[in-house]
Amino acid sequence: MMEFGPLIKFYRTQKGITQKELAAGICSIPHLSKIENNSKDANEETISLLLERLEVSFEEMEEKEELIKILLKDFAEKINFYLREEIEGIYQKLQIMEHVIPFSAHMYTYELYKYRYLLFKGLLTEAEAQRDILQKQRKNFSQHESYLFRYYNAVFLILKGQYKKADAIFDELFVENNNESVNGEFLYHWTLVKSSLDQPGHAIHFGRQALQIFMNQHNFYRILHTLMVLGINYSRSSIYEEAQVCFNHLIRNAELLKEEGMLPQIYHNMGYLQDRMNNVKDALMYYEKSLSLQPIKNQDYCITLYAVGVIYYNLNITEKAKECFFLVKSLANEIMGVKKQILLSNFYLIYMESPDRAMKFLEVKVIPYLESAREHMDDLSRYYKLLSEHYNQNGKHMEALNYLSKIF
Repeated sequence: MMEFGPLIKFYRTQKGITQKELAAGICSIPHLSKIENNSKDANEETISLLLERLEVSFEEMEEKEELIKILLKDFAEKINFYLREEIEGIYQKLQIMEHVIPFSAHMYTYELYKYRYLLFKGLLTEAEAQRDILQKQRKNFSQHESYLFRYYNAVFLILKGQYKKADAIFDELFVENNNESVNGEFLYHWTLVKSSLDQPGHAIHFGRQALQIFMNQHNFYRILHTLMVLGINYSRSSIYEEAQVCFNHLIRNAELLKEEGMLPQIYHNMGYLQDRMNNVKDALMYYEKSLSLQPIKNQDYCITLYAVGVIYYNLNITEKAKECFFLVKSLANEIMGVKKQILLSNFYLIYMESPDRAMKFLEVKVIPYLESAREHMDDLSRYYKLLSEHYNQNGKHMEALNYLSKIF
């Protein structure tokens, strides 16, 4: 229900009208003061007369209250269906009404959805400021609003790369709010967390649940997003047939839904899958398709180019491998977030000149970085095994055993 007392005070001060001027002929000044401070209920007639003097319609305010409710419900649905253009349209309508929303019954819901919108847009600085504002109001939240606040905080932590903290929130919310937590968006975000924490079994478990919900809802964009994460985790778990089904479905439907922006990542992940299946020609084909759709000065381009370099290295096509690794290094100065690919490109370039020096570089530079960055065990295992074999060949069996033990 609209809080008309504070709303009257808002319009009165905005128009520069004194309490005496507004109350004249309608009610006493003390009575108006109590109405404005919500300490005294006023009848509808008094409220209507006060609003009329302020050139505001009582009926219009009630209509706005209902409209705010409808827009917020629609906004939540469009976010869940990842309908970007519609989200922008609704958010703009809500912003136009932003001066009225604080006097409605939906003030906190609006501020929470504003937080979600900023996260959706990837505006993390603004989202953090909104989170701090909401934190101060948390004691006033309903149970559902409290749930949303904690859930959106988990999404914020995902975007910041703080997956363990996000996972702890999801775990708590799932236990405390089982009914609310069984929805596609919640399960999708938890799938992302489990995938990032290198827990493919859990990622597949939650991803399958999310996918079923999205399919029942005909939520096409989220179906694609979930298939991507599932495909990656099926690949990591060597469930190759399921992974291939996911990526084939993605390739067929990404263009249909005008999600061309997803195609480079789809092709890269299909290339990764084919590489794991030892289908080297297909892997190179998909990686090349991915590269052809990406701008060169781009983090994803470097990651795919590095993967191509490794395939050429494994095929003993040394010159092409070197070209890839040198280009990764040269691009790295202009691109953030590719330290792993730079270190590993350096490792391969050194290895082609001096295997002993490369092993030292691997032990001193590469592995400490991969361990500190909590890279996926697949990557670490490969290099643990290389060092173990190196030490074994040099008769240093204790050192070899040390690295071998890390694999298991």
